[in-house]
Amino acid sequence: MKIKKTAKPHPMPVDALVYPRFSGVPTFMRLPHVPQAEELDLALIGIPFDGGTTYRPGARFGPRNIRVQSAMIRPWNPVLKLNPFEKWRIGDFGDLSINPLSIEDTYRRITEQLGDVFRGGARSVCVGGDHSILLPILRAIHRHFGPVAFIQLDAHGDTWSGYFGSPHSHGTPVKYAIEEGLIEKGYALQVGLRGQVYSEHDFDFAHKHGIKIVTSEEFHESGVELVKRHLKKLRGRQVYLTLDIDVVDPAYAPGTGTPQVGGLSSPQILDLVRSLRGLRLVGCDVVEVSPPYDNGEITSLLAANLLFELLCLF
Repeated sequence: MKIKKTAKPHPMPVDALVYPRFSGVPTFMRLPHVPQAEELDLALIGIPFDGGTTYRPGARFGPRNIRVQSAMIRPWNPVLKLNPFEKWRIGDFGDLSINPLSIEDTYRRITEQLGDVFRGGARSVCVGGDHSILLPILRAIHRHFGPVAFIQLDAHGDTWSGYFGSPHSHGTPVKYAIEEGLIEKGYALQVGLRGQVYSEHDFDFAHKHGIKIVTSEEFHESGVELVKRHLKKLRGRQVYLTLDIDVVDPAYAPGTGTPQVGGLSSPQILDLVRSLRGLRLVGCDVVEVSPPYDNGEITSLLAANLLFELLCLF
């Protein structure tokens, strides 16, 4: 993986009340709107698609509301002791073009457009959108970087076969990514899984393909140290990270499509994300924020802060 060395990162504006706008929408973290990938090291990219949702829609509005709630993000991380905006050229690339009426066409569009981003030399930090967008993202990642190690923070494994006669949904991307060889066999870790499933065989696919699982119950009992033990195997490899906001308990993140009780708290998810520092990230995403189910917008606020923490991992 080639990492561009840059002398002039894009600074974050200091004034939290004045920030650039494009198309009438605030930018992520008041950063400049930069639709040219060659001018970026890390591209913040909205993917406003929720055509793969099987229960509560609305994740198409996730990028918009996370942009709004990111207006108060400041550049210095006092826990990790770094400013990612001094290290990298980071900007809001804008939203990808999607087709709200076709998941297949949307997949094609995402993979092609992200391919252009990678050929321009930037790495992607995507904001969904429902979790179905993970598959086309990984297809683009695979074309550019090859197979990658994989970390998924999620209440659900997303290894089901399909719903309502459709092979693709937000519950299927990991299954197809494994079957298509987009993820290195034996180098996948899922953290936060919990709740009811359809049968005792629902985890057979994960066991068969060597996916390591840390359930929410195990995390509550053993904490982030248990996850760190699994991370040792992944260090030094190229890693893709996906964060479904429903890994967090709905008490802290109610605005999501498939809420599941018993999840992580806000402090726990922050601690967990920070524990991933030192990995060789080729890209990451935050998905499944559905603003219509959270009038207080605390889900979008948490997602915006997690987005900042993810930038600090590169």
